Amino acid sequence: MLTRKQHELLKFIDARLNETGVPPSFDEMKDALELKSKSGIHRLITALEERGFIRRLPNRARALEVLKLPDAMRRPEPQQPAQRGFKPSVIEGSKGQPPKPRGASDEGAANENVSIPVMGRIAAGVPISAIQHNTHSISIPPDMIMGGEHYALEVKGDSMIEAGILDGDTVVIRRSETAVPGEIVVALVDDEEATLKRFRKKGDTIALEAANPAYETRIFGADRVRVQGKLVGLIRRY
Repeated sequence: MLTRKQHELLKFIDARLNETGVPPSFDEMKDALELKSKSGIHRLITALEERGFIRRLPNRARALEVLKLPDAMRRPEPQQPAQRGFKPSVIEGSKGQPPKPRGASDEGAANENVSIPVMGRIAAGVPISAIQHNTHSISIPPDMIMGGEHYALEVKGDSMIEAGILDGDTVVIRRSETAVPGEIVVALVDDEEATLKRFRKKGDTIALEAANPAYETRIFGADRVRVQGKLVGLIRRY
C-alpha cells in the first residue's frame, strides 16, 4: 500500500510520461508535491522502486519507467496512442540490424525520406556562435515533419541531457518565431548566440532553462531573445 505522497508522485510521473514521453525532473517533482528539498523526492522514488512500481534505467539521466499502477490509477488501454503534448520523434541507429535492400519500402513511394538542411551546431550548454549556414543535408522520414519549414542542428554540450538530448545528437527543428512556455526551442540571444533550451516567459522576461542541474537558468529581457524554431525530432547514431 502506498502513502499519499508516494501515490501522488507515481501519478505525476505516469501522467508526465504519457503526456510528453519524458520523465519529470527532480525539481518538477519537488514543486508538484510541494516539498522543500529534492531529498524527499529521492526517498519517495526509492520507496516506489522497492515496491516494484517504477524502475530507474541505468546509464541514462532522469530515466524512470512505470512498471505498474495501483488498481485505483489503472486506466483502460486507448485504441490509439495519445498525441497530446510535446513528444519528439526519435530516429536511432540500426544497432546491428541488417539494412533494408536499396529501394525497399513498407509504405511505398509516398513514404520516401525527405531531405532537410543541417545548419551547423547548436549549444546545449553555454551559448555558442549563432547558427551557421547550411553545411550539408540529411534524410528523415516524412512523418517526422508535419507542415512548415524544417532544418537540423548538431548538438554540442550536455545541458539538455535530462530531456533526453545528448552531446552528438542531431535535432530536427521546425521554424517558428513564437513558442509556448515549456517547449524546447532554438533561441538566439542578442542576435549572436544560439542555444537549445526550454522556453519560459513571465511578463517582460524570458528564461532559457537547462535540463541539467549543473547549469543555471539564464534570464533575459524579452527584447534580447528571438525564437528561431521548436524541437520536433531527434536523430541519434550508434
